[in-house]
Amino acid sequence: MSVPLWSLFVAALLLVLTKVPVAVAQGRSGKGYDNAHPRAQQAALTGWGARALASHQNMIEAFPLFAAGVLVVLVTGTSGSLANLLCLLFIGCRLAYSALYLMNLATLRSLVWIVGFICCLGLLLIPALG
Repeated sequence: MSVPLWSLFVAALLLVLTKVPVAVAQGRSGKGYDNAHPRAQQAALTGWGARALASHQNMIEAFPLFAAGVLVVLVTGTSGSLANLLCLLFIGCRLAYSALYLMNLATLRSLVWIVGFICCLGLLLIPALG
Protein backbone atom coordinates (compact mmCIF):
# COMPACT_ATOMS: atom_id res chain seq x y z
CA MET A 1 0.00 0.00 0.00
CA SER A 2 1.25 3.52 -0.80
CA VAL A 3 2.12 6.24 1.73
CA PRO A 4 -1.04 8.22 0.89
CA LEU A 5 -3.24 5.17 1.45
CA TRP A 6 -1.49 4.28 4.70
CA SER A 7 -1.84 7.89 5.81
CA LEU A 8 -5.53 7.80 5.01
CA PHE A 9 -5.84 4.63 7.10
CA VAL A 10 -3.98 6.25 10.02
CA ALA A 11 -6.13 9.37 9.74
CA ALA A 12 -9.22 7.15 9.92
CA LEU A 13 -7.82 5.55 13.07
CA LEU A 14 -7.25 9.00 14.53
CA LEU A 15 -10.99 9.58 14.29
CA VAL A 16 -11.36 6.90 16.96
CA LEU A 17 -8.14 7.50 18.88
CA THR A 18 -8.96 11.16 19.50
CA LYS A 19 -12.17 9.97 21.17
CA VAL A 20 -10.20 8.13 23.86
CA PRO A 21 -9.35 11.27 25.91
CA VAL A 22 -12.98 12.35 25.62
CA ALA A 23 -14.15 9.02 27.03
CA VAL A 24 -11.58 9.30 29.82
CA ALA A 25 -12.86 12.77 30.69
CA GLN A 26 -16.43 11.50 30.64
CA GLY A 27 -15.46 8.62 32.92
CA ARG A 28 -13.82 11.01 35.36
CA SER A 29 -16.77 13.42 35.37
CA GLY A 30 -18.05 11.98 38.64
CA LYS A 31 -20.93 10.08 37.07
CA GLY A 32 -18.89 7.64 35.04
CA TYR A 33 -19.29 7.23 31.30
CA ASP A 34 -22.93 7.77 30.35
CA ASN A 35 -23.41 5.42 27.40
CA ALA A 36 -27.12 6.21 27.27
CA HIS A 37 -26.53 9.94 26.70
CA PRO A 38 -22.86 10.41 25.75
CA ARG A 39 -23.37 13.58 23.70
CA ALA A 40 -25.20 15.34 26.51
CA GLN A 41 -22.41 14.33 28.87
CA GLN A 42 -19.79 15.53 26.40
CA ALA A 43 -21.53 18.90 26.08
CA ALA A 44 -21.20 19.36 29.85
CA LEU A 45 -17.43 18.74 29.91
CA THR A 46 -15.20 21.60 30.98
CA GLY A 47 -11.46 22.26 31.01
CA TRP A 48 -9.33 19.38 29.75
CA GLY A 49 -12.38 17.32 28.82
CA ALA A 50 -13.88 20.12 26.74
CA ARG A 51 -10.54 20.57 24.96
CA ALA A 52 -10.39 16.81 24.30
CA LEU A 53 -13.86 16.96 22.77
CA ALA A 54 -12.93 19.97 20.62
CA SER A 55 -9.80 18.17 19.41
CA HIS A 56 -11.84 15.09 18.51
CA GLN A 57 -14.45 17.16 16.69
CA ASN A 58 -11.75 18.97 14.76
CA MET A 59 -10.31 15.64 13.61
CA ILE A 60 -13.76 14.73 12.30
CA GLU A 61 -13.84 18.07 10.45
CA ALA A 62 -10.31 17.72 9.02
CA PHE A 63 -10.65 14.16 7.77
CA PRO A 64 -12.85 14.79 4.68
CA LEU A 65 -10.52 17.39 3.17
CA PHE A 66 -7.49 15.16 3.75
CA ALA A 67 -9.32 12.16 2.28
CA ALA A 68 -10.27 14.24 -0.76
CA GLY A 69 -6.64 15.27 -1.22
CA VAL A 70 -5.43 11.68 -1.01
CA LEU A 71 -8.06 10.54 -3.48
CA VAL A 72 -7.17 13.35 -5.91
CA VAL A 73 -3.50 12.33 -6.04
CA LEU A 74 -4.39 8.66 -6.38
CA VAL A 75 -7.05 9.11 -9.06
CA THR A 76 -4.88 11.45 -11.10
CA GLY A 77 -1.81 9.25 -10.74
CA THR A 78 0.20 12.16 -9.38
CA SER A 79 1.25 10.61 -6.08
CA GLY A 80 4.96 10.78 -5.50
CA SER A 81 7.47 12.18 -3.05
CA LEU A 82 5.61 15.48 -2.59
CA ALA A 83 2.32 13.68 -1.91
CA ASN A 84 4.09 11.33 0.49
CA LEU A 85 5.62 14.27 2.36
CA LEU A 86 2.32 16.14 2.59
CA CYS A 87 0.49 13.04 3.83
CA LEU A 88 3.06 12.27 6.52
CA LEU A 89 3.23 15.91 7.54
CA PHE A 90 -0.57 16.02 7.85
CA ILE A 91 -0.54 12.98 10.16
CA GLY A 92 2.22 14.54 12.24
CA CYS A 93 0.28 17.78 12.44
CA ARG A 94 -2.87 15.99 13.57
CA LEU A 95 -0.98 14.17 16.34
CA ALA A 96 0.66 17.40 17.45
CA TYR A 97 -2.62 19.31 17.18
CA SER A 98 -4.39 16.92 19.54
CA ALA A 99 -1.54 16.97 22.05
CA LEU A 100 -1.30 20.77 21.94
CA TYR A 101 -5.06 21.09 22.40
CA LEU A 102 -4.96 18.88 25.47
CA MET A 103 -2.02 20.91 26.85
CA ASN A 104 -3.97 24.15 26.22
CA LEU A 105 -1.30 25.65 23.96
CA ALA A 106 -3.68 27.56 21.71
CA THR A 107 -1.32 29.63 19.56
CA LEU A 108 1.02 26.75 18.73
CA ARG A 109 -2.00 24.51 18.15
CA SER A 110 -3.40 26.99 15.63
CA LEU A 111 -0.09 27.17 13.79
CA VAL A 112 0.03 23.39 13.55
CA TRP A 113 -3.56 23.39 12.28
CA ILE A 114 -2.57 25.83 9.53
CA VAL A 115 0.29 23.58 8.42
CA GLY A 116 -2.06 20.59 8.31
CA PHE A 117 -4.61 22.55 6.29
CA ILE A 118 -1.91 23.64 3.84
CA CYS A 119 -0.95 19.97 3.45
CA CYS A 120 -4.50 19.17 2.40
CA LEU A 121 -4.59 22.05 -0.06
CA GLY A 122 -1.23 20.93 -1.42
CA LEU A 123 -2.56 17.44 -2.06
CA LEU A 124 -5.46 18.93 -3.98
CA LEU A 125 -3.10 21.07 -6.05
CA ILE A 126 -0.47 18.45 -6.92
CA PRO A 127 -2.16 17.53 -10.24
CA ALA A 128 -2.03 21.20 -11.28
CA LEU A 129 1.72 21.28 -10.60
CA GLY A 130 2.46 18.28 -12.80
